[in-house]
Amino acid sequence: MARFTPPNFERIGQSRQVEIHVGGSESNTAVGLARLGHRVSWLSRMTDNPLGRWIVREIGSQGVDISHVVWTVEDRVGTYYLERGRAPRSSQVFYDRAGSAMSRMQPAELPVELFNSEARIFHTTGITLGISPAAGQTAARAVELSRAAGMRVSFDLNYRSRLWSTDAAYRACEPLLAAADYLFLPARDANTVVGATATEPQAICRELHRRWPNCTLLLTMGKAGAVAIEPSGEIHQQSAFAAEEVERLGGGDAFSAGFLSATLEGENVGQALRWACAAAAIKYTLPGDLPLLDRPMVTSLVESNSASGEIRR
Repeated sequence: MARFTPPNFERIGQSRQVEIHVGGSESNTAVGLARLGHRVSWLSRMTDNPLGRWIVREIGSQGVDISHVVWTVEDRVGTYYLERGRAPRSSQVFYDRAGSAMSRMQPAELPVELFNSEARIFHTTGITLGISPAAGQTAARAVELSRAAGMRVSFDLNYRSRLWSTDAAYRACEPLLAAADYLFLPARDANTVVGATATEPQAICRELHRRWPNCTLLLTMGKAGAVAIEPSGEIHQQSAFAAEEVERLGGGDAFSAGFLSATLEGENVGQALRWACAAAAIKYTLPGDLPLLDRPMVTSLVESNSASGEIRR
């Protein structure tokens, strides 16, 4: 998507200028993984016009393979608007993506040959399921192809109340929740969307582990860090890294990129969780949606447990 944001905390309708950024949950995670040194292919459907081509170029410029994008001249580019706030005025997001090119992607447009390659993990989110039935069916078919090819499936619930209700989200996402090898779930959604009855993080993990015993479940808690439970039932907890916040958007996608990166490199769940929290903390210091981090930056934070904020000379 393209994201439009008034500068200097101005309100939409007040400003006569906007910042423009590339956004999108899966594309954010793809960029994070590519910048951490992994081969990543991004699957999408995009409008063949200057805005659509700019979005794809920006993602490709970060090292992501964009050769499988489906181009169309028939549909529009999805957009959204961020109005930044400061307490007591909350930041607000407004979506304008009905009828977007991606919302009309069909299962038949998936590059089947990619699922017979050496790819190891397929990642998607509940946002893709929420934008349209066609996009949801395409994501579900991609999961089927991934399973048939022996790939692991990563799913981030990523509930957005401006897209759909909690009931509709759970009904649509439940098959992917059950199919996931790695399941990313914000703590706030564990009760309201998934229906967990426990409230303490480790208890939530144990409750959901009984429902989905074969996945590694990662419960994210913002400034409180994250908790993970493995299929074996072993629980790991990681505190958040201190970060001077510039922008939180994209932090959860950076978290998934950090975790999947460490997992692909053979790290255990506890260490991968640490990488995830470090990647999210670094993203909080960056404007825009894309996690423009790099491996030395994340490694330094993981190993030092702190960041001074001093200028490196």
